[in-house]
Amino acid sequence: MDKVIKLDDLKPFPGSRHREKRVGRGHGSGHGKTSCRGHKGQKARKSPDIKPWFEGGQTPIYRKLPKVGFTNPFKVYYEVVNIKDLVRKFQANEVVDLESLKARGLVKGKNVKVKVLGDGEIDFPLTVKVHAISKSAREKIEKAGGKVELES
Repeated sequence: MDKVIKLDDLKPFPGSRHREKRVGRGHGSGHGKTSCRGHKGQKARKSPDIKPWFEGGQTPIYRKLPKVGFTNPFKVYYEVVNIKDLVRKFQANEVVDLESLKARGLVKGKNVKVKVLGDGEIDFPLTVKVHAISKSAREKIEKAGGKVELES
């Protein structure tokens, strides 16, 4: 018969809990005098300010490894929206712009640029005002009777 576990029955496994080491409480405790820190040295002091990346004076790994790549400060990043997302969230003859995309949860953040891609099919007209659009997405929207306006 399986025992039912209840919250008031829970307790740690035997041997998994240890008593706290009480240091600096006299010689008789076994942890007196230097409080388990040894004699002198950087780590024996009250506030050893040793950074996690410090490697004891040897050349640290971040200085041994070569620098690779760079970040282009002029790259333009776009939030991507597919046609199938527009079909799911918009009705016929609606205007799709940054505010309406944010309101429907398709785009997050401020000062974002939006690009529409052509994944999916559309069969009703929409007026799309975005920063960029793929060739296939433009063709599908215009074929369905919609308009595309690019914002700068």
